[in-house]
Amino acid sequence: MLRKAAVIFLILIVASGCQNPFQRDKYQVIYSMEKDNASKKQNNKHNYTIGIVPKLKGIPYFNAVEDGAREAAKELGVNVLYEGPQTADSDQQVKVIQDLIDKRVDVIAVSANDPQKLLPILITAKQQGIRVITWDSDTLAGGREFFINMVEPEMLGRHMMDTLAWNTDEKGEFAIMTGAPSASNLNEWIKWIKIQQQQYYPLMKLAEIAPTDDDSQKAYEVAKQLLKAHPHLAGIIGNSSVGPPAAAKAVKDTGKAGKVKVVGLSSPNVMRSYLHEGSAQIVTLWSPKKLGYLTVVLAENLLDGIPPHDGQEIDNVGNIRVNGDIVIMGEPLDFTKENVDQYDF
Repeated sequence: MLRKAAVIFLILIVASGCQNPFQRDKYQVIYSMEKDNASKKQNNKHNYTIGIVPKLKGIPYFNAVEDGAREAAKELGVNVLYEGPQTADSDQQVKVIQDLIDKRVDVIAVSANDPQKLLPILITAKQQGIRVITWDSDTLAGGREFFINMVEPEMLGRHMMDTLAWNTDEKGEFAIMTGAPSASNLNEWIKWIKIQQQQYYPLMKLAEIAPTDDDSQKAYEVAKQLLKAHPHLAGIIGNSSVGPPAAAKAVKDTGKAGKVKVVGLSSPNVMRSYLHEGSAQIVTLWSPKKLGYLTVVLAENLLDGIPPHDGQEIDNVGNIRVNGDIVIMGEPLDFTKENVDQYDF
């Protein structure tokens, strides 16, 4: 039932130009935020400093998150330190968090490369009076107060499997290109990809799960190796943002564009040319800029003693959902060659 509901919902989104038809009046995409909203709350008297830690810096996805975080910081009048490692490495991420502790920030918000390895340093931060939350990729619950998830993991994982099956006549071998093998969000999505395949696509077979460590060049080499190791591969799912562009380039460079289908999570600007030329079929994402914006808003609210609550309306984001200690930002969007030109991020 959930799969059917998810499929119908996403079909409605695509058919309506990739806007949620039930929330069209409430959701605004951050990159088109009205300028009148800026500087609305710049009278912040507490001079809060919020440390935002991505899995790594320098890839388009996390660059867009930074844009949204800084946009919110400007509006709210808080300080944002956006600091992350150069590679998706948990040890480097621990050093970044220690540096933020030394700077005595008020909140540390982390997208965790490894939920267990980060736990001790996050507990240290909490013991020193720093509020800790997670976004994008969670740590263990003892290390943070709440987790800001972009979408429902089950819906997203099942949907990625659906998008590949739609393009392969529901048969054939497929591979998954994931990011860091320890990332909790990626592993949760893989779990639901597998479940969806086993429940609904018996003629499809998962051939391999290949980590890329969110490194673009490594991802390209991984994609070429997958194509060589599995000559009958029908498709590739990239469940981190560097996977689909790397896979699309690899199928193009090896003359397999259109023969090996490419789907997964990535942004429209990165995938535009691949979608138009047929090297990729569908990519799915949310607004990473909105995710960065929401993270700063909820961090500031937390410092003001306002925890997130179900149905809460966030300016320029929309109504969030809250289930226990997990916040759900909204619904994913699909981008195809037909609609990708409507988006610019």
